Amino acid sequence: MPNVTLYIATEQMPATEKLIELSGDCIELCTRVLQAALKNVHVIYVEVRRGHGHPVFAEVQYRLETFRTPQVMNEFTEALDSAILRRIGLTARIRCFAYSTANIHARN
Repeated sequence: MPNVTLYIATEQMPATEKLIELSGDCIELCTRVLQAALKNVHVIYVEVRRGHGHPVFAEVQYRLETFRTPQVMNEFTEALDSAILRRIGLTARIRCFAYSTANIHARN
């Protein structure tokens, strides 16, 4: 963890090169700002048929840690918002969800 999932409207899905650049930004933000180990970062793109709302919905799931304060998460979401706009030119709705270690059951 963290897992960054970007749901992007099918008709606005950017070229692979742009997604690679955005993935790099997401990885850098997760490792630098959220202090996650590189091996624990996942970035996923999902094409969706949008019914209403922004062309991108970014969902970030992460482990709750004392150093991931509201200020840190604000820095992260602002930087993620900027990266999405800069790399693919779309406005995103961003939502972050923290999970305590006791509530995470995982494999691999």
